[in-house]
Amino acid sequence: MKNSLSDEEMIRVHLLNQPDHCFETLYNRYVGKVYQQCLQMTRHSEQAEDFTHDIFLKAFTKLNAFQERSTFSTWLYSIAFNHCADQIRLSKRMNVTSITEDHEQSMIDTKDNHIQEEKLQLVRQALETLSTDEQSILRMKYEEGRTIDDIAHTYNIKPSAVKMRLKRSRERIYRFCQQPHLC
Repeated sequence: MKNSLSDEEMIRVHLLNQPDHCFETLYNRYVGKVYQQCLQMTRHSEQAEDFTHDIFLKAFTKLNAFQERSTFSTWLYSIAFNHCADQIRLSKRMNVTSITEDHEQSMIDTKDNHIQEEKLQLVRQALETLSTDEQSILRMKYEEGRTIDDIAHTYNIKPSAVKMRLKRSRERIYRFCQQPHLC
């Protein structure tokens, strides 16, 4: 009988009293579809599996904030799409590549490691010149992979303000790293 409830009814009726049952039912209903959406976007099964798990964790931690402005499935699919798109964008910016054992040996070069460490140290110094809020917004976006809207909601500001703060922070870091005395 409980499985015949709509998603929205399931959330209303069972989220507070039987959260495990609620989560399990919703997970079982949508895991295949979310995985397929992730696979379509990433074209890598392992990555799609990882993203699927991340999406359900994110959705279930925010489930009490679901306001039924749309159906649960629409809400979940938008989380899935945004998460995949953010992760793909992030990996392109970071130029992430998979490392094989053959590659690994060629990449371990003391000089390159030293140069990378210097660059990393320079970025750390640049980050320290930013305010705590600026650092936090950058970390939310690029380390945690959160969306602009999510960050805006967290800080209770408009998405355009988040975009502007990110842009200004990136520019300040870039200018700091371009200073001649730091080379």
